[in-house]
Amino acid sequence: MTTKVGVLVMSYGTPESLEGVEAYYTHIRRGNPPSTEQLKELKDRYEAIVGGVFPLRENTDRQVEGLEAALNKDNGETTVEFVCYQGLKHAHPFIEDGVKAMARDGITEAVGIVLAPHYSIMSVGTYIKRAQAKADECGIRMEFVNNYHLHPELIDVLSRRVSARLDQFEEAGAKRSEVRVLFSAHSLPERILSMGDPYRDQLLETSEAVAKQAGVTSWQFTWQSAGRTAEPWLGPDVLDTLRELSKEQVEDVLVAPVGFVSDHLEVLYDLDIEAQTIARELDMRLMRIESLNSDPAYMSVLSSVVRTRYNQMQAGSI
Repeated sequence: MTTKVGVLVMSYGTPESLEGVEAYYTHIRRGNPPSTEQLKELKDRYEAIVGGVFPLRENTDRQVEGLEAALNKDNGETTVEFVCYQGLKHAHPFIEDGVKAMARDGITEAVGIVLAPHYSIMSVGTYIKRAQAKADECGIRMEFVNNYHLHPELIDVLSRRVSARLDQFEEAGAKRSEVRVLFSAHSLPERILSMGDPYRDQLLETSEAVAKQAGVTSWQFTWQSAGRTAEPWLGPDVLDTLRELSKEQVEDVLVAPVGFVSDHLEVLYDLDIEAQTIARELDMRLMRIESLNSDPAYMSVLSSVVRTRYNQMQAGSI
């Protein structure tokens, strides 16, 4: 008899169409509707990226499907079947919807994973809190992958992407050693530092490991996509970093957004449009590494950490 094990795959979420942007933005703002100007700015950003809003949602769907396929590949004589459910923070199906769908399907054991590799109580921690509360309510035993920022396969796939782009710089006439590599991630409020939050340290650990494996010596970390609130956020911002590098007469820059695992607004707009615009103004050549998206190597990473967590559940070592 086959035992079905649920896997709640959590991510930030994105609207399914431009018509859904207002509801999406209102949810992010904790029920406060955006102003007309704020709504227009966000819609303009979606319209500016190639393909508009639609590829973003499709990409997340492909990641969930790809993980389920990877988990059940070459199962052999195992009696376990993994069933993946999507749970989004700010769009349908919400995190709670994913857990309820598991309950309806008779799932009693599950593993939850947020696609972001790095843990922060303000990011991954909030996903886990919501999922745990609903799992308890539904009578589902659920354990979670907190982070996987140093998984060897993750470091390998990111390193290969960095190396591939550095090869392109060389083909364009640049010296590989003179290309400045900027590792980046979504900024969070500075107060996480006083909380002892591991987010920044885990990002630096990933960056250092990728740089070492890719043979990169000229690199630094920068932040991007900070929220517009009164409190200070982690910096410097990537746009400010580009301006500073221009003053240092750095002409070639590679951005490696290791805090993100897929193409979405923070990559396709904040980097590919906004940062590229600044780079052109500074007469700087800027490239970025390809996003992981549903690359089989990335699916293997996720499958590995989910399976490990499930095995720990069965061994009672959590």
